[in-house]
Amino acid sequence: MHRRNPFLACRAAAAVLACVSGVSGVSGCHAPAAGPGAPAASSSVPSSGDFSGPVDIGGGRRIHLDCKGSGRPTVILESGLHDSSDTWTFTDTRPPVPKSPAVFPGVAAFARVCTYDRPGTVRYSDPPALTTRSTPVGGTRSLTAMADDLDRLLTAAHLPAPYLLVGHSYGGMITRLYAQRNPHKTAGLVFVDAFGTDMRPLFGAQWPAYLKLLDSPGTPLAAQRGFETVDVDGAVAAIEAAGPLPAVPLVVLSKTEPFAAPPGAPKALLDTLERAWPVVQQSLVRLGPQTPQYLATGSDHYVQVHDPDLTIGAVRLAVGRIGTRP
Repeated sequence: MHRRNPFLACRAAAAVLACVSGVSGVSGCHAPAAGPGAPAASSSVPSSGDFSGPVDIGGGRRIHLDCKGSGRPTVILESGLHDSSDTWTFTDTRPPVPKSPAVFPGVAAFARVCTYDRPGTVRYSDPPALTTRSTPVGGTRSLTAMADDLDRLLTAAHLPAPYLLVGHSYGGMITRLYAQRNPHKTAGLVFVDAFGTDMRPLFGAQWPAYLKLLDSPGTPLAAQRGFETVDVDGAVAAIEAAGPLPAVPLVVLSKTEPFAAPPGAPKALLDTLERAWPVVQQSLVRLGPQTPQYLATGSDHYVQVHDPDLTIGAVRLAVGRIGTRP
């Protein structure tokens, strides 16, 4: 199995749910008052160059946004379940995969690219901690609310549409629903070992145990108020009830190594997950015509960390295909 970044080691339990990367906050969370040293929220983001700071999305909430590079379309990197934007900014590779650049700066070499911290997600600091850069929210989050947050952020930051949406794990569910609800703002989709809508039948009676593992992955951070948790069944229903995906270029990247397993995870559940995952990936490929699928040989679920050059290449391919659309 691929060696792990030390920060990802503490995330190993959550990586199993990586098939579902996105989450929500625990009820009762309240936004902390901004301290005297807190940066002012931006109402607009420059159209090129570096930006890093909070954006006011209304309702007393701010979301931390990072942007680099220039050009069209604007590329949006959506992290997986419980993950902040950090997973796009570092690498854990082995030869012949280069150590640099990470996906975020790598994509910035040819496009305007932005990523952000969802509330309640993990910063890979030392030690890891929940992000304090975005306003916490309470309760289990719906996929609709998460897609709404993305739309509010892009609108408030005045980031020009259309967007190439790159979603890792559960982040692929967020970008998928966003695209269905905002087809005129969507230029393309890249699914990075993304979760799909056909998981439940593949798990059968094990489905409740899998959902429990997703929201309680074994990290001590899960006990903190505000830790991201999600309604997976509601997310699937939201996607099924929304309109069709727009006819835009799609690219799928898929892992080849097993998910990192939290201590004590039932072997039967993990075996089911591994059998189900290739089926889910093929379902994503079938979402659009001539959708390429890259197999990240030697990588576990964190393809953007272990195979950053492959991920960057997939984004570049999608950008090129967007440029050929009539």
